Amino acid sequence: MSNILIIKHGSLGDITQASGAIQDISENHKNDQIFLLTTKPYFDLFKKNPFIHQVILDKRLPRYNLIYLYFLMRELKKHKFSKVFDLQNSSRTNFYKNILFPKADKIIWSSSITTLPLDKNKEDFDKISVLERFDHQLKESGLNTINTLKPDFNWASTDISEIRNFYKLNKYILLFPFCSPHLAIKKWPHYNKLIELVLNRYGDEYKIVTAPGPSEINDAKDINALALLDNGRALDISQLTSLIKDSSFVVANDTGPAHITAHVGAVGLTLFGKHTTAYKVSIERENFKPIEVPDLNNLSAEKVFERLTNSLS
Repeated sequence: MSNILIIKHGSLGDITQASGAIQDISENHKNDQIFLLTTKPYFDLFKKNPFIHQVILDKRLPRYNLIYLYFLMRELKKHKFSKVFDLQNSSRTNFYKNILFPKADKIIWSSSITTLPLDKNKEDFDKISVLERFDHQLKESGLNTINTLKPDFNWASTDISEIRNFYKLNKYILLFPFCSPHLAIKKWPHYNKLIELVLNRYGDEYKIVTAPGPSEINDAKDINALALLDNGRALDISQLTSLIKDSSFVVANDTGPAHITAHVGAVGLTLFGKHTTAYKVSIERENFKPIEVPDLNNLSAEKVFERLTNSLS
């Protein structure tokens, strides 16, 4: 039995996308112990993943913090990992490789760099979709991939019956109108108009709800929908996953909740402007579809509502 390390620091959308790759790594190493190195926001979440045996915390302190770096490297070295799958593929994780396995090839250290196709440079390779990159990486490292291209994030869900009972949730449409302040280009500005159209058409048939993150609770007051909290706190990732999974329909900006929706099989739409494409971030699924426009400001609520009603009918 060997110890295998997977590295995945974040973000939330990236975590959902990596679920299939993590499953394939585990299923190709059934007799080995699977460790995962991640950051604090996902440390407890990954403890629920049935394909991981142990989670290691990386505080991601600055690289010049030599004391922290020393103890992290010592922690990793003590497990004598026979293989590392770098699913983060960042400059930081490549830095770790240069310390831990400086001469390792793709069989020992699997990353987008060590498995880079001979006919592509890194910049060109990064233009293909996230899941296709994972699939290539794992196949080049000798793995059979069954789940990488179809990640399943349902493992992250939990029981939210108390929350649903408190808010009297039965049939509901879930909206994610928020995004990080520095990514305002992802934000569609017409959610309140969409809510008006839904209420005019469906009345009380569906509740219209949002689930703001910790920094979005005040912003939720500007949306004419019920903001769901757990005793005044934002829902955690597992609660959010269950809420999405049980929804009638989701409309979301291109953020973490949209990726959860895609990979739990929920029905909905995600809205894309010019910041990227649905293909590149591997978000389109059988039940979850993108609307892609050059400028989100010009995407009308009527167009989104038409797609919503076609799905609900």
